Amino acid sequence: MSKKGIVYLVGSGPGDPKLFTLRGKECLEEADVVVYDRLCNPRLLQFARPDAELIYAGKRPDRHSLSQDEINQTLVDFALQGKTVVRLKGGDPFVFGRGGEEAEELVDAGVSFQIVPGITSAIAAPAYAGIPLTHRDFASSAAIITGHEDPDKDTSAHDWPKLATATGTLVFLMGVRNLPKIVDRLIENGRRADTPVACIRWGTWPRQQTVSGTLETIVEVVKREGLRSPAVIVVGGVAGLRPKLQWVENRPLFGKSILVTRSRAQSSRLATRLEDLGAAVIEMPTVEIEPVEDWTSTDDTIANLSSYSWLLFTSTNGVTYFLRRLLETGLDVRSLAGIRVAAVGKSTAQALEDRGILVDLVPAEFKAEAVLASLEGHVGEGDRCLLVRGNLNREVLAEGLKETGAAVDEVQVYRNVMPDTDKALLKELLSEGQIDIITFTSASTVRNLVAMLPEGDEQAALLAGVTTACIGPITAEAAVKQGLEVDVLAAEYTIDGLVTAIQKYST
Repeated sequence: MSKKGIVYLVGSGPGDPKLFTLRGKECLEEADVVVYDRLCNPRLLQFARPDAELIYAGKRPDRHSLSQDEINQTLVDFALQGKTVVRLKGGDPFVFGRGGEEAEELVDAGVSFQIVPGITSAIAAPAYAGIPLTHRDFASSAAIITGHEDPDKDTSAHDWPKLATATGTLVFLMGVRNLPKIVDRLIENGRRADTPVACIRWGTWPRQQTVSGTLETIVEVVKREGLRSPAVIVVGGVAGLRPKLQWVENRPLFGKSILVTRSRAQSSRLATRLEDLGAAVIEMPTVEIEPVEDWTSTDDTIANLSSYSWLLFTSTNGVTYFLRRLLETGLDVRSLAGIRVAAVGKSTAQALEDRGILVDLVPAEFKAEAVLASLEGHVGEGDRCLLVRGNLNREVLAEGLKETGAAVDEVQVYRNVMPDTDKALLKELLSEGQIDIITFTSASTVRNLVAMLPEGDEQAALLAGVTTACIGPITAEAAVKQGLEVDVLAAEYTIDGLVTAIQKYST
């Protein structure tokens, strides 16, 4: 019997990916097809299966990449093919999301569906701006209204004489273009001209922008500040609480746009830490980590692990790929019994301990020279050391160990490769001044980013005024060799150390 298709109408929430629901995540993980909107945070797509088909509906106020009829038919067609379909919609699907219309089409086509609510921007955007929709001193009721409707059309769905004063708080969605007319209708129908108003653009996103005024002044304020859609308009006494309750703008990195160049598989922790501090993060990996193509040398080494007295790891990538290969050859960490283990850095040591391997030596300073100093007196004539590395590791550690009289073998378990990154987009972001800080977490991220840019004076012009932040001295040295000025250098050569250094520099 053929598989029966189903469509999940899923609210993606207002923008902050941490406000996405657990049920929505489950649906994305199951989906064969994901049809997503412009206002959905693209980071949510990481929950989709690698083989899932992603379809951008691309609806905008000024144009539709797919018409609503085309979207409806797409959902029906895939479901009738037996597919599990997620219709990922900004905010909540049943709050001005046309989810009801899509659900009707599914019913008419005999397609099973489920609704997964999302946090609507009507609630979330004001909250992130420090505006409660209700407050015992200002409002005991609130109304959510579409601002997309033209107030001048002959027959309006809004009863303006009643609407203007019906509730303590009015929240208009999609109303920036019609703001002058909305203001006029509210004042004409009894709302006081000195009523506080706030307009919140890209609410809950790192680029959130909020402007405040009154019904009498807000049109001019919005025009002066250049605020455009998508925005939420809050009318009522509660909007006047923003100066006291605003909190998003108080985060130390709010307003900073930070480029993360780390590999996509490793960037999430750095991106999350920066976003928690208010930064707008642009992920543009300049390296990707891949396993080696030929495991022959590694397998031969694994077969003779018992002959080594020291096993040295220089990165978390080395830990991941070496231990993965150990399991693939039918062995496990018991094969390391009797071998002492050293790690360059706390993160590498933690990666080992997370896999049940206690580390015998972690240098105070996270670089090869410090490992050599720490090993002094512990390694020498008669010892045999195995150095687990990637294709771009420095030779300092291997050469230094050999000078102690120890026998040193090296095994390469991963490769740093240049990903297919959009060079034109990088150049555009820099030329438009949309990047404040660039983070570098390895020498290869530096070299590859520079290789993506034009040479000479044009490169210098693109990077002028951009802060360069490096995770450690080796990375900083690579940056200087590439002609970059290093503005931020982490005192502790870890992701946490880098974030701390950026925060200190920016405040």
